[in-house]
Amino acid sequence: MQVTDSTIHIGLIREEKIPHDNRAAFTPQQCQWILQNYPNVQITVQPSPHRCFTDSEYTQAGIPLAENLSHCHILLGIKEVPKEKLLSGKTYLFFSHTKKQQSNNQAMLQHIIDQHITLVDYECLVHEDGQRILGFGFFAGVVGAHNGLLAYGKRTGLFTYRPVHTCHDLQELIKHYFGIKLPPLKIVITGSGRVAAGILEVMGMLGIKYITPEEFLINSYAYPVYTQLKAGELYLRRSDKTYSRDDFHTSPENYECRFLPYVTASDILMNGIYWEEGIAPLFSWNDLAKDNFRIQVIADITDDTNGSIPCNLGDSTIADPVYGVDRISRERTAPGLSRSIDMMCVSNLPNELPRDASQYFGDQLMKYVFEELLQPYSTIIENATIAKNGQLTERFAYLEGYVRDRVSGQ
Repeated sequence: MQVTDSTIHIGLIREEKIPHDNRAAFTPQQCQWILQNYPNVQITVQPSPHRCFTDSEYTQAGIPLAENLSHCHILLGIKEVPKEKLLSGKTYLFFSHTKKQQSNNQAMLQHIIDQHITLVDYECLVHEDGQRILGFGFFAGVVGAHNGLLAYGKRTGLFTYRPVHTCHDLQELIKHYFGIKLPPLKIVITGSGRVAAGILEVMGMLGIKYITPEEFLINSYAYPVYTQLKAGELYLRRSDKTYSRDDFHTSPENYECRFLPYVTASDILMNGIYWEEGIAPLFSWNDLAKDNFRIQVIADITDDTNGSIPCNLGDSTIADPVYGVDRISRERTAPGLSRSIDMMCVSNLPNELPRDASQYFGDQLMKYVFEELLQPYSTIIENATIAKNGQLTERFAYLEGYVRDRVSGQ
């Protein structure tokens, strides 16, 4: 990180994307700790009426507020930054959602390049073994599991409880679970990463019993149960029916999905599996239209539109988290209809537990990224840098067509 003086100025920007996100890269106490342990660092916070930590919480921790952050070298946010809010020549860290060539963010990335902004994407920060360093997946899993159960309870009329966003924090949510007894139901969970870990946390808090995949398919139970399908159980190579993680991510087209038997044995699907273009979906539209498709609610926590879940027709919101999809016409409907499947597809689930999610995120950021960010050169930072000096970096040169297509189409 090149600076003109010995002090490195860091700014926490206000989240401007609509709907507003409430999370922060650092909590007031984390900012305070950084200032106490890094005398060459100064932090300034841009005021926000939406942030889960109030402006006064930062000032009470000794962190100054300022609307103008032009003196800062590094600017930290969470979600995508509207292009008109970006400051030329600065270094930004946030989730840009451009890695998979998402169309909504083409204009933003082009503006970043035009304005010689350095973009470091949180999603691309990885350890030496390729594992992601930062993410809100655990809290997405917690909230997504809760929302999926809540949607099933509303659809069937069998139970209800309060939405997560009405709880102050995770501790209050845990207290809310005391004494809740769920009816018999069968839940299938996909994935084995942070999202799945969050889902499993809710299963444990609610006392839902784990069943092996083999038993889950053939047995009925008088109490709520779940099973978990990891990537190696979901996807097998067509040629020899084996699974290799590296080969799967290199050549996903050579793998078939083995999920289909579970659509006839499950009431709720909680999807936490990673997906990218070329990976087979869990089921097809034709499967969804069949009479033996038992699943009534899908919590698509990884939330890829038309991705691993073909009936994901786009994002829902925290305020209105569930919509229906007609199994035959494939059109979006109100939830709860007899011919529909209910979809929970909220893209910013951790924002329902913003204080806990921010605390966890900032802790990982301090442990594994912060010192790297202060160095003149860091391989970790360089490998996560999408744009620099007015152009895409070599690692992300494949985005050239994605960016230029937007310009030529104007």
